[in-house]
Amino acid sequence: MLRLALPKGSLEKQTLQLFEDADLHVRRSSDVEYKATIDDPRVAEVAVLRPQEIPDYVADGLFDVGIAGRDSIEECGRDVVSLGILRYSRDTDRPYNIVLAVAEDAPWQQVEDLPDDIRVSTEWVKMTERFLEKRGVKAIVRYSYGATEAKIPDVADAIVEGTETGRALRANKLRILDTVVSSYTEIIANREAYEDPAKRKAMEQINTLLQGVLEARDKVLVKLNVAGDDLDKVIAIIPSMKSPTVNELFGGSGYAVETVVPKSEINILIPALKDAGATDIIELPLAKIVH
Repeated sequence: MLRLALPKGSLEKQTLQLFEDADLHVRRSSDVEYKATIDDPRVAEVAVLRPQEIPDYVADGLFDVGIAGRDSIEECGRDVVSLGILRYSRDTDRPYNIVLAVAEDAPWQQVEDLPDDIRVSTEWVKMTERFLEKRGVKAIVRYSYGATEAKIPDVADAIVEGTETGRALRANKLRILDTVVSSYTEIIANREAYEDPAKRKAMEQINTLLQGVLEARDKVLVKLNVAGDDLDKVIAIIPSMKSPTVNELFGGSGYAVETVVPKSEINILIPALKDAGATDIIELPLAKIVH
């Protein structure tokens, strides 16, 4: 039913793992093969392509659904439907920020200070031109084929570059003036395909699986037993998505409690639960959480 385009390169590993965790295993003959398959009735065709090209291909109707960064979508500037943000990027779950940077000792403190005919080097030419034009800056924007941070001051006066941590910019003694766009990975759809009810339902179901995996990644299920006299103390300290599930044990010997908690809190929570009277505490990983 759906023709699906997945990103190659820096987003590839995390995207394929996300689909694997969503029980949508992507199969291909080798890591360099661009054609792939997913054994699912909702997916008819899969291709692994450069993420910069995917928004154009989806807009043109070559694919019904694609995965690409917001930066590539903005650079493309085409009409596609965003089905949702997938909160992972190249290396972390933080956004990939596309920033405008200048030398540390440059006189400009904000975008509007930049002079006309300033030289800007970037991989995102169209997006940069639109951004600067809206801020009243007439710049000479040139495409960069790499090593963009090293082009100031000899080749460029400013750069528009992507970063998650800012480490490379600081190492090259550059200072961020502004953020052009904060880019997460998104799942996008061709507008005509989205208007087809059957295809839209398939798109939404696949998005539900992917979002469910991401929702579950930083959470665990905690199960425990507790005597009736200690139940209120345990409930008072245990977090939950809504409220903990509490069931009386057979024979009235106590209660079984279970809840979903952030993984980051579990190392503090388990000893506290034990101190409050909880016993038989079990921590379990979660595959998906679907609201």
